[in-house]
Amino acid sequence: MPGNPAVPIAGNRFCIVGGASLVGSATAAELLDHGAAEVVLFDNFAFGSDAAIAHLRDHPRLRLVRGDVMRMADLLRATEGMAGVLQLAAYMTLSMDRDPWSGLDVNIRGVQNALEACRASKVAKVVFASSNATYGYGPGVAGELVESTPFHSQGAPPAAILYGATKIIGEQLCRDAHRKWGQDYVVLRYSTVYGERQHYRAANALYIIETLEKVRRGESPEVFGDGSETKHFVYVGDLARANRMAFESAATDVAVNTSGPAPMTTLQLVEMVTELAGGGPAPRFVGNAPGKVRLTSGGAFRIAHEAAFAAIGWKPEVDMKEGLRRLIAWRDSNEGKAA
Repeated sequence: MPGNPAVPIAGNRFCIVGGASLVGSATAAELLDHGAAEVVLFDNFAFGSDAAIAHLRDHPRLRLVRGDVMRMADLLRATEGMAGVLQLAAYMTLSMDRDPWSGLDVNIRGVQNALEACRASKVAKVVFASSNATYGYGPGVAGELVESTPFHSQGAPPAAILYGATKIIGEQLCRDAHRKWGQDYVVLRYSTVYGERQHYRAANALYIIETLEKVRRGESPEVFGDGSETKHFVYVGDLARANRMAFESAATDVAVNTSGPAPMTTLQLVEMVTELAGGGPAPRFVGNAPGKVRLTSGGAFRIAHEAAFAAIGWKPEVDMKEGLRRLIAWRDSNEGKAA
């Protein structure tokens, strides 16, 4: 598929696989705002929800296609005539913990199916949603995490390692497609995504919602360990912009981090949520609940996003306090209460 890897948004058609989601709905709005001729949201609604896309349903250039990444015929219909495909559909860690076999199917065979459909439909460019889970979890994850940082698995929950491993495999399937038939692609390694229309599928993002709800009930929010554990978040609007810029850029055959402006500790996060919620009880320091999947990061680390700026011109713009303020305002809105 020779030619310029850049795919302009205006006038082109795009398919978002796993589109009825937090990132999918935000990216659809971003592409429509920049003149996309059509955006197709492809989803089987196993994890996606009508609430996530309710604000877009009446848009004249948006089309919803119910389908499954495990059915090639569904993907072929959805990708026909598309200039770009954003591959989001995946089991995340909490879902992988409940049903690892289905998670492996969707996160590996589902990605391969999507890539094969893109080849058949002559899609110009694929953007693959990977994760900072490709670096693993535990004590080995420390310091500056750059795109060449190796995978660490010691001491982490099996579901988290299975999830990270499937993202590594998905990236390599993209590389293989580029090598074998010239499929242009960009891999974006998302940090934990948060923002309006927040879902309940990501362990670290769920922690934000759980903390907010405890504070609102007048209960002490829980802080695990001594609160010094590092967490990395990226605001969903920034990530939607990264997805758009990945299509528009001349970059191909690359994988880059898309992280928020700065890391923060668990204690800082809880204190910030409490402050933005209008105050509440002091946090309670607790140990780990038996059997509960929780992603421990190990030592202090920073997920570097400078390579994303070099490759696609992107850097995060929304800091954590502003992003949390927007999330809480949405939760307090009529739409947020109904979600």
